[in-house]
Amino acid sequence: MTTALARTMPSSLIAAALALAGTLGMFAATVSPALAAPRGGAYAVTLANPLPQPRREIIEGAMWHCQQDRCSAPADGEQVMTICSKVSRRFGEVARFSTPRGELASAEVARCNAG
Repeated sequence: MTTALARTMPSSLIAAALALAGTLGMFAATVSPALAAPRGGAYAVTLANPLPQPRREIIEGAMWHCQQDRCSAPADGEQVMTICSKVSRRFGEVARFSTPRGELASAEVARCNAG
Protein backbone atom coordinates (compact mmCIF):
# COMPACT_ATOMS: atom_id res chain seq x y z
CA MET A 1 0.00 0.00 0.00
CA THR A 2 2.90 2.35 0.67
CA THR A 3 4.09 1.94 -2.90
CA ALA A 4 0.66 2.86 -4.28
CA LEU A 5 0.68 6.04 -2.20
CA ALA A 6 4.21 6.83 -3.32
CA ARG A 7 3.18 6.46 -6.99
CA THR A 8 0.14 8.76 -6.73
CA MET A 9 1.85 11.43 -4.64
CA PRO A 10 4.04 12.90 -7.43
CA SER A 11 1.12 13.09 -9.88
CA SER A 12 -0.99 14.80 -7.21
CA LEU A 13 1.75 17.35 -6.63
CA ILE A 14 2.02 18.00 -10.36
CA ALA A 15 -1.74 18.52 -10.63
CA ALA A 16 -1.71 20.88 -7.63
CA ALA A 17 1.21 22.87 -9.06
CA LEU A 18 -0.56 23.21 -12.43
CA ALA A 19 -3.76 24.34 -10.72
CA LEU A 20 -1.86 26.93 -8.71
CA ALA A 21 -0.03 28.20 -11.80
CA GLY A 22 -3.33 28.52 -13.68
CA THR A 23 -4.92 30.43 -10.82
CA LEU A 24 -1.99 32.84 -10.58
CA GLY A 25 -2.00 33.33 -14.35
CA MET A 26 -5.70 34.18 -14.41
CA PHE A 27 -5.29 36.56 -11.48
CA ALA A 28 -2.44 38.38 -13.23
CA ALA A 29 -4.47 38.64 -16.44
CA THR A 30 -7.44 40.23 -14.66
CA VAL A 31 -5.41 42.66 -12.53
CA SER A 32 -2.92 43.94 -15.14
CA PRO A 33 -5.34 46.03 -17.27
CA ALA A 34 -6.67 47.77 -14.17
CA LEU A 35 -3.17 48.75 -13.07
CA ALA A 36 -2.16 49.97 -16.52
CA ALA A 37 -5.16 52.26 -17.08
CA PRO A 38 -5.08 55.80 -15.71
CA ARG A 39 -7.53 56.19 -12.83
CA GLY A 40 -9.27 59.33 -14.06
CA GLY A 41 -9.20 58.76 -17.82
CA ALA A 42 -7.24 61.06 -20.10
CA TYR A 43 -7.09 64.59 -21.42
CA ALA A 44 -7.07 64.87 -25.21
CA VAL A 45 -6.05 68.08 -26.95
CA THR A 46 -6.09 69.16 -30.56
CA LEU A 47 -3.68 71.99 -31.29
CA ALA A 48 -4.46 74.71 -33.81
CA ASN A 49 -1.05 74.19 -35.46
CA PRO A 50 0.88 70.92 -35.68
CA LEU A 51 4.23 70.64 -33.90
CA PRO A 52 7.32 70.17 -36.09
CA GLN A 53 8.39 67.13 -34.03
CA PRO A 54 6.96 65.00 -31.20
CA ARG A 55 7.35 66.44 -27.69
CA ARG A 56 6.85 65.30 -24.12
CA GLU A 57 6.58 67.55 -21.09
CA ILE A 58 5.36 67.28 -17.53
CA ILE A 59 2.51 69.65 -16.68
CA GLU A 60 0.94 69.60 -13.20
CA GLY A 61 2.59 66.25 -12.49
CA ALA A 62 1.30 64.49 -15.61
CA MET A 63 3.39 63.50 -18.63
CA TRP A 64 1.99 65.05 -21.80
CA HIS A 65 2.71 63.37 -25.13
CA CYS A 66 2.28 65.50 -28.24
CA GLN A 67 2.66 64.48 -31.85
CA GLN A 68 1.65 66.68 -34.77
CA ASP A 69 -1.57 68.40 -33.61
CA ARG A 70 -2.56 65.84 -30.93
CA CYS A 71 -1.64 65.81 -27.25
CA SER A 72 -2.74 63.58 -24.40
CA ALA A 73 -2.06 62.94 -20.72
CA PRO A 74 -3.64 61.05 -17.83
CA ALA A 75 -6.38 63.17 -16.29
CA ASP A 76 -6.68 63.93 -12.61
CA GLY A 77 -9.88 65.94 -13.00
CA GLU A 78 -8.58 68.97 -11.16
CA GLN A 79 -8.15 72.55 -12.38
CA VAL A 80 -8.90 71.86 -16.03
CA MET A 81 -8.64 75.52 -17.07
CA THR A 82 -5.24 75.88 -15.41
CA ILE A 83 -3.97 72.77 -17.17
CA CYS A 84 -5.43 73.89 -20.50
CA SER A 85 -3.70 77.27 -20.18
CA LYS A 86 -0.36 75.61 -19.42
CA VAL A 87 -0.74 73.27 -22.39
CA SER A 88 -1.49 76.29 -24.59
CA ARG A 89 1.61 78.13 -23.35
CA ARG A 90 3.93 75.15 -23.84
CA PHE A 91 2.62 73.59 -27.06
CA GLY A 92 0.70 76.37 -28.81
CA GLU A 93 -2.90 77.43 -29.34
CA VAL A 94 -5.48 74.84 -28.31
CA ALA A 95 -8.31 74.16 -30.76
CA ARG A 96 -10.09 71.48 -28.67
CA PHE A 97 -9.66 70.24 -25.09
CA SER A 98 -11.42 67.08 -23.92
CA THR A 99 -11.60 65.67 -20.42
CA PRO A 100 -13.12 62.40 -19.17
CA ARG A 101 -16.19 64.49 -18.28
CA GLY A 102 -16.54 66.04 -21.74
CA GLU A 103 -15.17 68.68 -24.05
CA LEU A 104 -14.59 72.32 -23.12
CA ALA A 105 -16.91 74.80 -24.81
CA SER A 106 -15.45 77.16 -27.40
CA ALA A 107 -15.64 80.10 -24.94
CA GLU A 108 -13.67 78.08 -22.39
CA VAL A 109 -11.05 77.16 -25.01
CA ALA A 110 -10.73 80.86 -25.92
CA ARG A 111 -10.19 81.70 -22.22
CA CYS A 112 -7.67 78.87 -21.99
CA ASN A 113 -5.65 80.30 -24.90
CA ALA A 114 -5.84 83.84 -23.48
CA GLY A 115 -4.68 82.77 -20.01
